[in-house]
Amino acid sequence: MSIAFIFPGQGSQAVGMGADLAKAYAEARAVFDEVDAALGQNLSGLMWEGPEQTLTLTENAQPALMAVSLAAIRVLTEAKGLKLKDRVAYVAGHSLGEYSALAAAGALSLSDAARLLKTRGRAMQEAVPVGQGAMAALLGADLAQAEALAKEAAQGDVCQAANDNAPGQVVISGTKEAIERAIALAPKFGARRAVPLPVSAPFHCALMQPAADVMRDALRAVAIKAPAVPLVANVLASPISDPEEIRARLVEQVTGMVRWRETMSFLKTNGATSVYEIGAGRVLTGIARRFEGIEARSVGTPDELEAVAAALTT
Repeated sequence: MSIAFIFPGQGSQAVGMGADLAKAYAEARAVFDEVDAALGQNLSGLMWEGPEQTLTLTENAQPALMAVSLAAIRVLTEAKGLKLKDRVAYVAGHSLGEYSALAAAGALSLSDAARLLKTRGRAMQEAVPVGQGAMAALLGADLAQAEALAKEAAQGDVCQAANDNAPGQVVISGTKEAIERAIALAPKFGARRAVPLPVSAPFHCALMQPAADVMRDALRAVAIKAPAVPLVANVLASPISDPEEIRARLVEQVTGMVRWRETMSFLKTNGATSVYEIGAGRVLTGIARRFEGIEARSVGTPDELEAVAAALTT
């Protein structure tokens, strides 16, 4: 039996997230204070009090979700004595969650991760004017069907598979017109439903190249260490530990597809029978439970932290 820690991506944010951790643990409070200081922003106040529309802005949601994940990790490692490298075989994170995974494994400092995600969120939002891009979830279609649909719907515009999340759940991304065509064509390509997503930009497609260029420069300016636990990279669905490869893959990830279904398959094939989603929400826990033989648990509240700490440190 082996254990993997996975970290949520955008969409898992909610007003109030992390407040119970800050109240219960000094270690968690220290994380939120450090993130606030790194950003020169009262991000924790926004997280706990809202307004929701401001928290949901990409440049706020990304570092906020990382902060909750790292608060939970700090409690597990400092308050509860969990040694990641002794108990955890792999880390992985969905999109921005990859930064959380790297910070948890010691490859990035908390302050650098916060600043990088603030930059990433702002650059992704600014890459495409609001209203010109879109994303949609294809339910019931596999990756091959989604890619065929995207190819037909593109008609000279950008339309790509952006997130291969789970069997029968693929997200496409591109120009507004191409995504509208894809939604209309979806039944022809085996999708049971095509659902437009309430996002502010078309993430993980070629339209994000300006943001990838920004992140290339930003990542050059920070120190990256070899993680204590291998990272299963979004764009590879296989583990990496070399700091320069991590740097390159984080740039590639901005325009590349999040290969989450393959990531979960890799974890299962390589013996991960227990997967813990560290941070806000339960989206990845729900996906993990679709893979037979994997036990998935969310770790985002004090009660959940205490239960996991008891299981992993005894």
